[in-house]
Amino acid sequence: MRVTVFHNSNSKSLRTAADLESKLKQQNFELVEANPEIVITIGGDGTLLSAFHKYAHMLDRVRFVGVHTGHLGFYTDWRDYELDELVASLRRDDNEQVISYPLLDVGVRYAGDNAMNHYLALNESTLKRVSATMVADVYIRDELFESFRGDGLCVSTPTGSTAYNKSIGGAVLHPRLEAIQLAEIASINNRVFRTLSAPIIIAKDEWIDLYPDPQGKDDYVMTVDRFVPKKRPITAIRYRIAKQRIAFAGYRHTNFWNRVEDAFIGEKQRE
Repeated sequence: MRVTVFHNSNSKSLRTAADLESKLKQQNFELVEANPEIVITIGGDGTLLSAFHKYAHMLDRVRFVGVHTGHLGFYTDWRDYELDELVASLRRDDNEQVISYPLLDVGVRYAGDNAMNHYLALNESTLKRVSATMVADVYIRDELFESFRGDGLCVSTPTGSTAYNKSIGGAVLHPRLEAIQLAEIASINNRVFRTLSAPIIIAKDEWIDLYPDPQGKDDYVMTVDRFVPKKRPITAIRYRIAKQRIAFAGYRHTNFWNRVEDAFIGEKQRE
């Protein structure tokens, strides 16, 4: 089995990665950087996000395993003190144990470019305006839904619903739901301007188009997860469920609602 160990620069992660690589070599795993079958991330959810974007071009043939060196993450199932158990699980692996999650396809048309540029998001994509109110028309399945005014808009995946989406009032979705969610960021609602002012869940056969006001085209910033792909004037963005999915090795996978409970409620709150 070809394995990549992908880690952040935290000292604990560096020690854990070195320890894991040593254990993998002892068990005759092939450690590679290119064309892996398994990508093991050491750190937290941010580290796994970085690994996802590095290997997004080969999602049909790679699976991910997350080892967290801090508190429990939404994509990390193993702790740094469980490396022996992890290696043993890899040795027993039969390439059929997979948990997969939906991804967000982000299609962007830039000014002066007729081609659609595509990006994949594991968590979310946002559109904001830097120095003024953002104005954008929102279409759902080619029908005008609303004209938005506010700080910005966020479109998230089910797993990403627990991240930035939740902090701006979005709903938490189970990842078995093949849906995407649109949430407003500080929308303006008064006698003149009205928006729904509530999260919208979009079915898998629908899509969302955003058309930012061209007067502010040089001032819009689009993010894909935590990255800014290109700083160019944007004329349109289309969001829909991606054909690709992210696959996790499924022999050890924490129940989604247990993750939510641990991250946001915790045992102390239940006492």
